[in-house]
Amino acid sequence: MKFLVLGSGLMGPAAAYIGMQADDVTAVTLADRSPEQLAVAEKRLAGLPGLDKVTFTEIDLADRLEAVALMAQHDVVLAALPPEIIPLGMRTAIAARRPLVDLSTPPLTELDALESEAAEAGAFLLRGCGVEPGLTEIWARRLAEELDSIDSLHIKCGGIPAAPTPPLGYKIVFGGRRLPLRDIDGHAVKEGELVQVARYSEAEPITFEGVGEVEAWHENFMPWLLELDCLKGLGSGSQKTIRWPGYAAKVTLLKEMGLLSSEPIDIDGASIAPKHFLDVLLYPKVRFDETDRDITLVRLDAEGRQNGSLTRLSVEMIDRFDEALGFTSMARTTAMTGAIIARMVGRGEIRGSGLLTPEQVVTGPHFDRLLQELADIGVVFRRTREEVSNE
Repeated sequence: MKFLVLGSGLMGPAAAYIGMQADDVTAVTLADRSPEQLAVAEKRLAGLPGLDKVTFTEIDLADRLEAVALMAQHDVVLAALPPEIIPLGMRTAIAARRPLVDLSTPPLTELDALESEAAEAGAFLLRGCGVEPGLTEIWARRLAEELDSIDSLHIKCGGIPAAPTPPLGYKIVFGGRRLPLRDIDGHAVKEGELVQVARYSEAEPITFEGVGEVEAWHENFMPWLLELDCLKGLGSGSQKTIRWPGYAAKVTLLKEMGLLSSEPIDIDGASIAPKHFLDVLLYPKVRFDETDRDITLVRLDAEGRQNGSLTRLSVEMIDRFDEALGFTSMARTTAMTGAIIARMVGRGEIRGSGLLTPEQVVTGPHFDRLLQELADIGVVFRRTREEVSNE
């Protein structure tokens, strides 16, 4: 299998590493528009086994003919691209007639068009194949299917620095130079209905062994989860992001001040989006440096009926920076997850048509294989089951 990775930032080298180690991958191409970024990635992978499989290639997706030709030389594409570039990557894959697995998801304004184009062409595109979205939704389906009926589903996930520092107690571990902050509302399920909730609201404390107390606040319950048969009739559901305590209050203040808005405003004759200004201003303080270490936390709780008893199924993951190989925890849980799924696609084990999400196809034996390969690299989930009193 020939494996193409688009994007050589924080995620790309970790995805390439999975291909470097895999017996079913004969060649890996790590491609990026920036030669400087490729040089950093090559240095990052230097000395690791399997490097002889890797070719570092400069490519601009805007050069359609060259980009299509590059994709056509490979069996599967793993994309680690900025959100605004994702549609271009997907349309290039459609033209090249190659399956593409993306770690993130395209802007909502592009979804309908991309779904239509992929369906018409019979292309296979997977979006949101990281840790969240990705593993959290895959696990959500698995837990829901194990219950005879489900009443509630609560998902919590986040990447945090091991040692928080001002001003936000956060470092960027995914998404380039932009803070993962939005000023639009998210969704939750309340009393059986999908409703809007304010992002960063209803912050609640949560404790992880060996980490301590963190907080989780409303991000966005993925509406398409409710289209799954096993989640129809869900009474309550939430999808919350985890950060160190105090983050939600600080970000809420930024939101109320209008600093998360993407709508440009005039400042002395210059048109500037407040969020862009904030990203540039804060980046030096939230940049993930070589001396930084990160932790990724996941917890899911699903409650419902199982064999006649009210039952709670829970899953938890605590993953840390890989000191031996130097990969961030976020890269391990996001890029490596995507790369494992991409290899299953490249082998033809996972098939599909259109623009899909991973929980639609990573089920049954594919789910089991994903968990086993993650466990092989040290990403381990702990499961618990308990009967809940009806009182």
